[in-house]
Amino acid sequence: QVQLVESGGGLVQPGGSLRLSCAASGSSFSLYVMGWYRQAPGKQRELVATMRSGASRNYAESVKGRFTISRENGKNTVDLQMDSLEPEDTAVYYCYAQLSPISGSIWGQGTEVTVSS
Repeated sequence: QVQLVESGGGLVQPGGSLRLSCAASGSSFSLYVMGWYRQAPGKQRELVATMRSGASRNYAESVKGRFTISRENGKNTVDLQMDSLEPEDTAVYYCYAQLSPISGSIWGQGTEVTVSS
C-alpha cells in the first residue's frame, strides 16, 4: 500500500519562501502523477500543482510564476518550492499521487502553511 509523508510546512512572512517535500513508500514503480493540493479554512480542497512521470507540469493560475513543482528521476518524491508567498496561500497542503491513469487518489496527512506577519 502506497503511503505519502509530507514535510516542510510552517509559518512564514508575506513575501517569504517555503519548500514542501513529499516521499512515497510502498511502490517499486514510478508513480504516474504526484503533486500538491491545498485546503484553506472554510474552503474546498483545490489543486496547486501536479507533475506526471513524463515531466508534464500543471499549475493553478493563482500560483503560476511563484511556485515550482519538481520530481526526482527514479524516486517517488515530489517537492514544491513556494516563493513570494501571500496570506492567501495559507492552508493545509496535501501531497497527492496516483499509481496509474485509472487508479484512485492517494493522499498524505497534510502539512500546514501559514503566511502572516
